[in-house]
Amino acid sequence: MNIKTLKENQIFVFGSNMAGKHLGGSARQAVESFGAIENQGQGLQGQSYAIATLDENFKKVSLSFIQQQLYTLSEEAKQNPDKEYLLTPIGTGIAGFTLEEIKEILPKESLAKNIKLVGDWN
Repeated sequence: MNIKTLKENQIFVFGSNMAGKHLGGSARQAVESFGAIENQGQGLQGQSYAIATLDENFKKVSLSFIQQQLYTLSEEAKQNPDKEYLLTPIGTGIAGFTLEEIKEILPKESLAKNIKLVGDWN
C-alpha cells in the first residue's frame, strides 16, 4: 500500500487478525502511520479501521465473516458521511485470499458511497 498520509477526514481500512497483532503489510502501516492499536483486531482505531481476515491463531476466517464485517463497515460509513473510508484489498496479502474472492463478497449494492477502493483492486 502506498498511502503515506491521510486527510483529517480519511480512515485507512486494512486487513487484520482477531488477536490484533499488526505485524506486517497494511496492518503494520496502520500502526506506524494511522493509529491502529496493538491487540485490537477489529473496528475503528485512530485513523484506521481493522477488518479481521485471520483468526487469533493466524488461520483464515470464513469469507462470510469478512463479508459480515464489510457490511458493518458500510453501516458505520453511512452514519459518518463526513468521513472517507479508504478500503485496501483486505485479505489478499498475508491471509492469502485471492482478489477475486474478496471482490465477490464486497457488498457492492449496499456499499456506502464514502468507501473508496484504494490500491490494486484490478
